Amino acid sequence: MTAETPAPGLRKRTGAPGRDLTRPELPEPLPVPLYDNHTHLEFEDGVDQLEPLESLDRAAAVGVRGVVQVGTDLETSRWSAQLAAADPRVLAAVALHPNEAPRLFARGELSAHLSEISRLAAEPRVRAVGETGLDFFRTGEDGREAQIEAFETHIEIAKANGIALQIHDRDAHEEVVATLTRVGAPERTVFHCFSGDARLARICNEHGWYMSFAGTMTFKNAPALREALAVARPELILAETDAPFLTPEPWRGRPNAPYLLPHTVRRMAETLDLPLAELCTQLAANTERVYGSWDPEEAAA
Repeated sequence: MTAETPAPGLRKRTGAPGRDLTRPELPEPLPVPLYDNHTHLEFEDGVDQLEPLESLDRAAAVGVRGVVQVGTDLETSRWSAQLAAADPRVLAAVALHPNEAPRLFARGELSAHLSEISRLAAEPRVRAVGETGLDFFRTGEDGREAQIEAFETHIEIAKANGIALQIHDRDAHEEVVATLTRVGAPERTVFHCFSGDARLARICNEHGWYMSFAGTMTFKNAPALREALAVARPELILAETDAPFLTPEPWRGRPNAPYLLPHTVRRMAETLDLPLAELCTQLAANTERVYGSWDPEEAAA
């Protein structure tokens, strides 16, 4: 370790009353190790709390060798960068979530917060700017201008530092694509928790944008996600948990963590009719192409 591990339990997830908070058992390990390219270890969830290092140990036991720990505001972005500096199994992404932008703009703090994100993005274990993007599900017309301003600035921060961009896109597919096209997308652009259909997947194919599939693609009511995966170029697909959210079947609704990623990956292999080891090898190579090496010595070289 190169830095002090940050204190766990920065945030606590709130859920629907009556939600089952028992933690699912470990799945069968994957045949080839890979990575969870989007998770939130700062959250506490469930009856038995998992500290970040324990969560990473569980993940490693089932073939998830590393994670990208993602910030959504200044506090969680700083926490993510600190954890990445402390543990070689972690890389960080830093950003202001699109739903944060209107609130910060209203307080006159958006520019200052974006400046701090820019500073954090230059740290060596920070390999992505995210999650950023547009969210028109929770934000109305009055907040869209602030979201777009923040998104455009995040894009420029990613390009200035030569690192990836992780996009949060909710009910805003056309506007996200239009912004990326207008501003110019970074070389490595990732649609986190891909929520589009085959049409959006083909647009991503055309531009060379990565599509990261989460536990949602295992849900019975998500055939469009599986159709999108089926048409996605193999070199552009990634896998994630978005833990503690979006727990894959058969544990939907229970506390999520990186060690549950194998459930999503196995369903992806079934959808693509690929041997599991072949898909794992592809996902690992794709993820390293986006974020670089997790190994500090290799990254330094």
